Amino acid sequence: MKFEISRERALKQLNNFTNSELKNYSFKRNFDLGPDDKSNVSCLSPYISHRLITEYEVAKTVLAKFPYQKVEKYIQEIFWRVYWKGWLELRPQVWSDFIDDLKGFKEDDNYKKAINGDTQIECFNDWVKELKENNYLHNHTRMWFASIWIFTLNLPWQKGAEFFMKYLYDGDAASNTLSWRWVAGLQTKGKHYVAQSWNISKFTNNKYKNVNLNENVLPITDKREYKLNPINFINGDNSNENLIVFENELSLENKNLKKYENIYLILLSNEVRNLKLEQKVLDYKSQLISDQKKRFKDIQIIDESKFQTVTDKIKSFDVIYPCIGENFSFLNIMRKKRNLEFNFILSEEDRYSWQFSNRGYFNFKNNIPKILNSFNLQ
Repeated sequence: MKFEISRERALKQLNNFTNSELKNYSFKRNFDLGPDDKSNVSCLSPYISHRLITEYEVAKTVLAKFPYQKVEKYIQEIFWRVYWKGWLELRPQVWSDFIDDLKGFKEDDNYKKAINGDTQIECFNDWVKELKENNYLHNHTRMWFASIWIFTLNLPWQKGAEFFMKYLYDGDAASNTLSWRWVAGLQTKGKHYVAQSWNISKFTNNKYKNVNLNENVLPITDKREYKLNPINFINGDNSNENLIVFENELSLENKNLKKYENIYLILLSNEVRNLKLEQKVLDYKSQLISDQKKRFKDIQIIDESKFQTVTDKIKSFDVIYPCIGENFSFLNIMRKKRNLEFNFILSEEDRYSWQFSNRGYFNFKNNIPKILNSFNLQ
């Protein structure tokens, strides 16, 4: 499956899915029809994860055609990403601990067999191949994959999350990390997701039968507790003449860009990333950025070394808030190292929505209509 990389293509794909397949989404969404047929899902996540289009834009487009009750499940699935971002913002130590944990694991033969698709589990091996070739997996398959990784192959969830981030076009610090924690039983304490052979068989249309899995397992435990960390930063007066944008927050349509003398769009290289990305993923991000540059002519595309040169002269920047993850960690390092000042710009939609991420998704889900109404999305 190939992704054409432009905002125009993303909007076209959204409209096509809304007009043709969305009405069947709630009935067909859990089926993985194989790498060559993803017609039952929208496949918009590679765009949404970079905010080339936003969750709120998707909701508005969908709700312009259908009443909320008819597409409630799809809207809820789209808003999982907003919820995960807010949840991690309120508990940033989870990301720090995840990165630190990775330093303590050895990549043994069992791990190497898993990442090379050389296990005794046919479906898992096929999914490894699909992930590497297409840089995408169906969401239901990601759950099966993570469960097999953790509970049948007995591998650390952290290494699985790292593996996904390396290859997924839609890899996102919050959604990826927290989804793996959820499967393991850490996100909702004591509640884990265990892949079962009958379920895999049913939702792959019997492509994989009698999969030999460990289905009688206890959730992973972790004594670490994470208290809520209030989101305190407030958008300043946006008086800077210099703006920083990262590749995971590309939504520029409603921003006042004319006031900026310089707009720096940064794509970090693997040299400064904690989680190394496959070259195809870096190339995908580069093409996303190039599409934005075509539409917003004054953007300068730079890497971390060029940014360091910029900070020899400029010490204060507006920044479209990149959320907890690689880009925010990079900014924190640069702020201390180069004595920089950042004024973070957060969208009003995210600011409002994240207040409902203080508890589980059930609470967030119940507040989705309130979010939609607050921003006239339905």
